[in-house]
Amino acid sequence: MILKATITAASHYLPENIISNREMEKFVDTSDEWIQSRTGIRQRHKVKNGEATSSMGIKVANKILKKTKISPTEIDVIITATITPDMLFPSTASIIQKEIGAINAWAFDLNAACSGFLFSLETAQSLIESKKYNKILVIGGDTMSSIIDYNDRATCVLFGDGAGAILLEASNENNGIMDSVLFTDGSGGERLYMPGGGSLYPSSKKTIDSNFHYLKQDGREVYKSAVRGMTEAAIEILKRNSLSAEDIKLFIPHQANKRIIEACSSRLGLNSDQVYVNIDRFANTTGGTIPICISEATENNLLKKGDLILLAAFGAGFTWGATLIKWGNLN
Repeated sequence: MILKATITAASHYLPENIISNREMEKFVDTSDEWIQSRTGIRQRHKVKNGEATSSMGIKVANKILKKTKISPTEIDVIITATITPDMLFPSTASIIQKEIGAINAWAFDLNAACSGFLFSLETAQSLIESKKYNKILVIGGDTMSSIIDYNDRATCVLFGDGAGAILLEASNENNGIMDSVLFTDGSGGERLYMPGGGSLYPSSKKTIDSNFHYLKQDGREVYKSAVRGMTEAAIEILKRNSLSAEDIKLFIPHQANKRIIEACSSRLGLNSDQVYVNIDRFANTTGGTIPICISEATENNLLKKGDLILLAAFGAGFTWGATLIKWGNLN
């Protein structure tokens, strides 16, 4: 019998500190109207001093353990999708593993930018279907405030901090992750990147003075590529599973820009009731957007057993893809 990787629990965490668009007006040349009309964002969350990606990951992991009442020693693997690890090494996943007491789990980070959570789902699904592992924590989260230049209005208004997580378990039922398509095109790397901090441009006074440790983005090109990539990946998933837009209960896209979400939804033929949007409250939390949406959807009782969920994301690399899930029972 073929095992399926099924989501049995979800959780999310947003830092307490909220920065509204009005507050952004105080230190960068922008306005609430400008931000909302172009991105759909009203506010974003920011970590407090001493709080990092692992801090948020520990919180969402512990929430799942509390919800499911399983012991941390039952967790087999922890995958953390992030581009803002606490440090280059050890992995943020290993820090989370230690702090939650998952002593039997092996853990690693996965870097695919805003597509990282989908890449992590595919990885976790394969591990479960290998029949070697039964319970995998997949965490997506980023402390984007740590790599944002708050003097650059083109990027600083777009991002927020936050994390979400799901527990994947082996199931013999016909639900769980049904299909996925994932892509990478390295030629897009110069459109969205952070040059400093790696082996090419290690930290130095020169890299700091040159702002190499901040995110750089060609917004126009990223917008066009994101709409095209997310739409085409979602269409491919629907076609090869003989599905139409009417079959999808909920479309959960990466929350990068409301215009991107609306363009993709329109091209897919979805109505607004089928599309989950929270970018207005949280901005772009990168690896955290999709798991945060999944967690909120479960808390709001928007999903029932048998519902089909379509996920889509696009990120630096370029990376992009889509995942089809048949919803099962939560613990």
